[in-house]
Amino acid sequence: MTPSQTAQKRRAGPFLGVALAFAATMIGTTMPTPLYPIYQQQFGFSQLTITIIFAVYAAGVIGALLLTGRWSDQLGRRPMLFAGLAASVLSDVVFWHAGGLGMILTGRVLSGISAGIFTGTATVAVMELVPDAWKRVGPLVATAANMGGLGLGPMLAGVLAVAFPMPLILPYVVHLALVLLAVLCLWRAPETVERPARIRLSVQRLGVPEGVRSVFVPAAIAAFAGFMVCGFATSVTPAFLGRELGHHNPALIGFVAGLLFIASTVGQMLQGRLPEARRLPIGCGVLLIGVLLIAWGIGAKTLTGFIVGPAVAGIGQGIAFRAGLGAIAAASPAEHKASVVSTFFVVAYIAISLPVIGIGVVASVVSLQLTGLLFALLVALLCCVALAMLLRPSRQGESSDA
Repeated sequence: MTPSQTAQKRRAGPFLGVALAFAATMIGTTMPTPLYPIYQQQFGFSQLTITIIFAVYAAGVIGALLLTGRWSDQLGRRPMLFAGLAASVLSDVVFWHAGGLGMILTGRVLSGISAGIFTGTATVAVMELVPDAWKRVGPLVATAANMGGLGLGPMLAGVLAVAFPMPLILPYVVHLALVLLAVLCLWRAPETVERPARIRLSVQRLGVPEGVRSVFVPAAIAAFAGFMVCGFATSVTPAFLGRELGHHNPALIGFVAGLLFIASTVGQMLQGRLPEARRLPIGCGVLLIGVLLIAWGIGAKTLTGFIVGPAVAGIGQGIAFRAGLGAIAAASPAEHKASVVSTFFVVAYIAISLPVIGIGVVASVVSLQLTGLLFALLVALLCCVALAMLLRPSRQGESSDA
């Protein structure tokens, strides 16, 4: 091995270590999904309660994004990532000893805080540590660590709940071991930020300059629709599979819930091969097809729709999300880029939480099946609105050229 190859290998270690820590943290945020039916049975929770449990996670994410989004520039990447891991550990411990709704809500908020810290800080850290020879795959590794971790979380918890006793304890013990490994990885990673002489911590401001709004609005609508489906997958899917389809196996529930995120990872990887001007419309179109397949699964009460639908919707969500994020980042002036991107992420996480609470409220009045169909109709409508906004300029351009 040549000296340059040895140096490259040394640089690859911290890069992969931070990516592993990123994935381990995100795994912990979705692990409770296949366990919700067990919590319902043990504590007598209603479907509305389950959706609220999920929604407070999004509140934790948004709070951490806004409060700490710029702190790593002042304090350094490693301290913030260690703080995220600490929140993840606390979440596991709280869930491990949860004896009722209060502790479960606390565990979800802590989990959301860990995700909020890692979503911004770890993505930047991975990109800063990528070896020169791997520059082209750096963004894909960050994407796989984030969305892939979200997808593996329910799959891992579901398998553990089926294969071993103590289904409400063992998944969190296993995740604690993963977090310990993540701590070791971060310990070996170098700091990529030089602290300023005077540290100034500030809250991330939100805002979209007028010149960026024409790009931001359709991208945000598409992101809202895509993350609504993400929220549906990780909060309501267990109830649909159990109450409507009669499938109560946690491993199956975890697979179906995690499938959308794995597919999203694939979609984000594929979007670079699409024509740049058509990436966002193509993503919206694929998402629309996936949502219609999910609606078919709900209406026909068939498991096939809950497997094929999330797989297709996830690919569309991944394409649309990465394309939209890239478009608004490119359109934003340097002095407003951070606030615009943060606003985009806040829109996405609001989409994960508020519509899911709406599902819980509506499901307490009408059937879960009708609620699901109304939800799918709303997402489909948002996709159509985004598509109309995205395609209208091209039509006008074509007509003027003619």
